[in-house]
Amino acid sequence: MAAKKTKTGKSTKKAKVGKSNRAKSKAKPKAKTKARAKAPKRPASKATGLDRSVEQFRESLEESVTLSRERLQEVVDDAVKRGRMTRGDAEKMVSDLVKRGKRQTDGLLKELERLVKQARKEVDGRTAPVRKQATQAARRARKRLR
Repeated sequence: MAAKKTKTGKSTKKAKVGKSNRAKSKAKPKAKTKARAKAPKRPASKATGLDRSVEQFRESLEESVTLSRERLQEVVDDAVKRGRMTRGDAEKMVSDLVKRGKRQTDGLLKELERLVKQARKEVDGRTAPVRKQATQAARRARKRLR
């Protein structure tokens, strides 16, 4: 790109803009690096067992992929139509993938139920003393009203 010259013979800002764009492009990766560095800032020492379990569950969900049986069947039917695989192999593959998906889903649901149960116990343990005090205060108030 040729830089235009003004009446004084100096280059216009177009040449400078190109340089500043390069400087900006160099600055962008730094911002991304900082964002990545900020992400794992969770203090491991303060995390409870429940927090770690929830994090593991979240990671399991992030690693999983969900495909409907219909979409899977469409893809396999297309492969059979093109002659890439036999109908029997396609049906077996769809069946195996669906079974595997159901096992993974059941495992995730079981883990989720365990986490919910653990969270309820934790909440109950923290709120029990307050509930007990509130119940006692309500009894005392009822007695005074009689």
